[in-house]
Amino acid sequence: MGPSPSGNLPLELNAFIGRDTELAELATALEAGRLVTVTGVGGVGKSRLAVRAAARSRARDGAWLVDLSVVRDPELLEHAVVEALELTDHTKRPPRQVLLAHLAERELLLVLDGFEHLVAACASLVRDLLVHSPGLRVLAVGRRPLETTGERRLPLAPMSGPDAATLFVDRASAGLPGFALDDGNRADVMELCHRLDGIPLAVELAAGRLRALSPAQLLARLDDRFRLLTGARRDLQPRHQTLRTAIGWSHELCAPRERLLWSRLSVFAGQFDLEAAEYICAGDGLPADDVLDVLDELLAQSVLTREEGPAGVRYRMLDTVRAYGADWLEAAGEGATLRRRHRDWYMGLATWCELDWFSPRQPEIAALVDAELPNLRAALEFCLTERDEAHLGQYLAGTLWFYWAGCGRLAEGRHWLDRALDLDGGHDDSRLKALWVLGYVAVLQGDTVAALAALHECRDGAERTGSAVAAAYAEHRIGCLALVTDDLPRAETILRSALARYREIGELNSNVLMGQAELAMALAFRGDLALAVELCEDVRRVCEDHGERWALAYALYVLGYAAWTRGEADAARELLTESLALDHRFHDLLGTVLSIELLALFTATEGDPEEAAVLQGAASGIWGSVGLPLFGSVHFGGPHAVCEEQARRALGDERYEACVRTGAGLGLDAAVSRALRTDPGNERTRRLPRPQGRGGDGLKQGELRPGQRA
Repeated sequence: MGPSPSGNLPLELNAFIGRDTELAELATALEAGRLVTVTGVGGVGKSRLAVRAAARSRARDGAWLVDLSVVRDPELLEHAVVEALELTDHTKRPPRQVLLAHLAERELLLVLDGFEHLVAACASLVRDLLVHSPGLRVLAVGRRPLETTGERRLPLAPMSGPDAATLFVDRASAGLPGFALDDGNRADVMELCHRLDGIPLAVELAAGRLRALSPAQLLARLDDRFRLLTGARRDLQPRHQTLRTAIGWSHELCAPRERLLWSRLSVFAGQFDLEAAEYICAGDGLPADDVLDVLDELLAQSVLTREEGPAGVRYRMLDTVRAYGADWLEAAGEGATLRRRHRDWYMGLATWCELDWFSPRQPEIAALVDAELPNLRAALEFCLTERDEAHLGQYLAGTLWFYWAGCGRLAEGRHWLDRALDLDGGHDDSRLKALWVLGYVAVLQGDTVAALAALHECRDGAERTGSAVAAAYAEHRIGCLALVTDDLPRAETILRSALARYREIGELNSNVLMGQAELAMALAFRGDLALAVELCEDVRRVCEDHGERWALAYALYVLGYAAWTRGEADAARELLTESLALDHRFHDLLGTVLSIELLALFTATEGDPEEAAVLQGAASGIWGSVGLPLFGSVHFGGPHAVCEEQARRALGDERYEACVRTGAGLGLDAAVSRALRTDPGNERTRRLPRPQGRGGDGLKQGELRPGQRA
């Protein structure tokens, strides 16, 4: 399923200075070729130039930025691109296949920023995408070219003297209101920019020091630091030496505690928050109570940047600055200690999030884990590459089940679970948890063989070790597999047994409620609507008591199905609309597409077969990112079959197929808006059709029997 065509470029938070000539050259290069690489030293402004150029592009399907600076594992490169394009895919398809399918008929600009540590993998991916996607253009940004066929290169030089001075004044005045270039400081500022070689990062670092020093003092201290640091590594290019001198000079101007925190903060990948910094970076010369004050000084000196988002206030360190701090961290002999402390913090965070998922904070938990994903990846990588840590990697990958399954991250979850379970961790509980989570993910992906293997191993291991918890979860997911493969009597038996096991061990959480909703689905499909409704009303009550919304969406789906089958059209649409809104909020593609399928049937019966066919087309696009459409199930596929038969009969094959193609071209947000009737641009949203017939027409209780297709 494709995203909306708007793209994901970040908004500029301060003035873009100069670079008119380079922008024109880059625009010309992008018109002439399909792959352009902007190269240059770290800190020269490559990323900022690329984003500005991309924002001016006219790609039909938007410009999309992929930040590769936080991706350390080449195997996650394609996952990162899928994520940036908002193509969360639940299937077992390789992410490259997902990208090829999505990009085949689209016209968009893909900006790959910070690829230099992934150059071989990135070059391979870019070649493949360009060969199979004629409407794709790629703007790569790194310290070296990709060295691949068709590449046009734009080496980015440092800024000219006047532009660098303008940049210096702009950034300086932001931190020191009223600062301006005048006869008293002009010569010093120009000389300072000259000595910094016009490298934007160096200029901005210098400007950040004006709170404490005048331009003349900056110039004097810069002279000292150049003599101290230039040539420290003779294998570096001159401009690399200059940048390192600039950063090193800023480092030297920091107080000892600021340098200490700078080095320790380099352990983070991507964003981090204050609490994590206080836990991980405090100690041995830096009390936890002082971290905030020292961090504030680093912000003032532009070593850190402050960002606000759904997860609250967070901080980020430029990659070049982080790399410099990492060198000092290793030199101090603290690297291993800080990485282990970092892992411990994110293990604790994941554990807390798992527990708090069953609460009113579900949306906040989803946003938090989204923001912390680069750090969680780093923690997983540490566990899976460090000796004797594999069991912790299994535990962490399993603990994040709620994120993999509940927030549309099945493909990445499968990646980490497979890696973790390939290792012998030596701890039964950690392995058993990872096994049932892998089984759950595989069920949702439609990978029956892998699901059975993982769940049977988990069940056998639970019996061997006496783990009642693992036994309950394994049995639950085996029952879920029976449900989606149409073995309804077995699904009912196994799910009842699993729920009994949960009661025996006192387990109550989102998984238990999902098990109850799944049992209700099996009962509803077998025609026992009364008991199905009773079970889901109980789920609804517990969800309301605990503020749970993710499992509630599935209970509402069953209640909507039951209401429609009973002929209660208005109630059914209201229930399914609420279910879809919840699923979309969590980016749960499976719940989203199941709700859209039912709403398509409702729409057909209400007398609007064209819109019903559009919704079926939209659902078909989403299924491509989920797995086997409708699990290949007679029962889950019943509403689709009835809807298609009604719409084809009303429209004729040609018009029906045209409407389906229209729906298949919608982005996810647009598809959901159509289904929810909240799209103001859709005529049918403004003028709803009058219901014709009654709810349940074409889908009456008992009409779709096990093993029978509509």
